Amino acid sequence: MEQSKQFQFLSLNGYMKDFIDSEGFRANVGIVISRDDGQVFLGGRVGQNGWQFPQGGIMTGESVEAALFRELHEEVGLTEKDVSILGCTNGWLRYELPKRYQRSHSLPLCIGQKQVWYLLRLSGTDTRLCFDTTGQPEFDRWRWVDYWHPVQEVIFFKRQVYAQALIELAQFLEEGKLPRQPKWIEDTL
Repeated sequence: MEQSKQFQFLSLNGYMKDFIDSEGFRANVGIVISRDDGQVFLGGRVGQNGWQFPQGGIMTGESVEAALFRELHEEVGLTEKDVSILGCTNGWLRYELPKRYQRSHSLPLCIGQKQVWYLLRLSGTDTRLCFDTTGQPEFDRWRWVDYWHPVQEVIFFKRQVYAQALIELAQFLEEGKLPRQPKWIEDTL
């Protein structure tokens, strides 16, 4: 996996949390949780109409896999015992934030995110899902959807990276569990 030459740290209330590389991309982990039938988890953003996969920043000194399990617990209440890792992307997938979403008053300026994506298999039942493990939940509802569906439902500027991640992660699903790649997916790239 590519390493950035320089990292700058974003401080939240004096606590060093996320890091932003020299190009302005925040390091992040994306999580696709699948069931035995090949459907994937899609979470509804708290107080919003938006839907997305769990994701979150990688903290200073934290490995990508450690961030995966921290974010998995923070956002959906699952632990390492509740899932198995099927695979991950070969490197960083990037998306840029539209100017109106960039926090121009924050330094260093974050222009987007670079993410390593993981495909997980839920080991048990979805009764273990829990959205209130932190004081600021990410999701307030969820549903299981066909594998390719999230590309159409995520906010517009994440669609390309969702398509890239799902295409790359599809190889890790069991044969017969993956619906045929829709024709429109190529238009997303």
